Amino acid sequence: MQPVAGKLPCQSIHCKSHVTGSEFTMKPRVLLLSAYAAASHQLWVTRLQLLFPEYAWTMLELPPRHFNWTIRSNSMLWAFRERELLQQAFDLLIATSMVDLSSLRGMVPALTSIPTLVYFHENQFAYPSGDQREANVEPQLVPLYAALCADQIVFNSHYNRDSFLQGAMGLFKRLPDTIPDSVLLRLQASCVVPVPVPVPVPTALIPATAQDLDSEAGNVAGRTLEIVWNHRWEYDKGADLLLELCKRISTDMLPMRLHIVGEQFRKQPVEFQQIDLLLNAHAAQLQISRGRFGFIAARSEYETLLAQSDVVLSTARHDFQGLAIQEACMLGCTPLAPNSLVYPEYLDSRFLYALGTDHATTATGLCARLQQWHAQKAAGAALPKADLQGFSEAAVRPQYAQLFQQLLATCQN
Repeated sequence: MQPVAGKLPCQSIHCKSHVTGSEFTMKPRVLLLSAYAAASHQLWVTRLQLLFPEYAWTMLELPPRHFNWTIRSNSMLWAFRERELLQQAFDLLIATSMVDLSSLRGMVPALTSIPTLVYFHENQFAYPSGDQREANVEPQLVPLYAALCADQIVFNSHYNRDSFLQGAMGLFKRLPDTIPDSVLLRLQASCVVPVPVPVPVPTALIPATAQDLDSEAGNVAGRTLEIVWNHRWEYDKGADLLLELCKRISTDMLPMRLHIVGEQFRKQPVEFQQIDLLLNAHAAQLQISRGRFGFIAARSEYETLLAQSDVVLSTARHDFQGLAIQEACMLGCTPLAPNSLVYPEYLDSRFLYALGTDHATTATGLCARLQQWHAQKAAGAALPKADLQGFSEAAVRPQYAQLFQQLLATCQN
């Protein structure tokens, strides 16, 4: 997924609208804390502020780096850097699950009197292990304690909620002390409201160069199938399976052009180096231009690529909502995702692939599905589309509005 347009990683952001005069004082004041502002978290923050201009928003965030340090230190950093701001009078507190809320409330007691919503974009119980997330119970306990501080716990998907509750129960069984049943009951009293996905105007985003791509594709049998992989370049997004798929496409000289885009970091899986070489050679073999490879800084340019692509692909080992897939679907892409994680919640079997016993087996199945869709495109038939209107801003806004109003009512009472 691409970062939100215009957003820069920073330690503290205060919305410009907060310094307005009487209008500011008349609006309910919302303090939003985002302790690990990855692209999906930034999108959520941006959408909430745009969807609810009737609130006066104050936001603090920390950049998405040094995971283990950030998840444990954010309370200390904010309590002593931002104490004056945190002690102001707010009507509602919204925090991501990465916020060490229990410690922050201890260091800034004024926060304990504010109705609080904790939002889970992900949970560490269902997160695959890796370099940044070592076998350490601390990243699991911080969100758990944050949830227990909240008046309302919200997850972005049922998969996220269910895997969190299962993980919490598993953790409780391993602990030396018996955990009261009331703890689990409090966690179960949570709900699911997804991150709203904006619905762009596709006609404004389809590029003039799309026709050039089609005419180029006349050099091979039929038109090329345009495939976009638009996820973070990290280990949990399945670069190893993506590499196996690229090998198969290149070896079989399939008429497909892959665009590998998304958020990049200083450290990334080594497979991307091989993927780069393979796709370069594949384009040369087919005598077509090379697909996009790497981060696309301009949001409009990124959306343009999605609008001109046929298929959006996921090889993820972890996804709690799948915003990258959903954004592409809203722009007309046909999704192809694993039959696991969150995807079966909103994609039917036409858009899901089975995971084989190894990557080679899975890649074979993927290629078969992609070849089927290429044949449909070459014959002039439309590819199947997923209906994700239930994730649109229009559908999701009332759910957030109800939560906010209920929490504000508790403050007024």
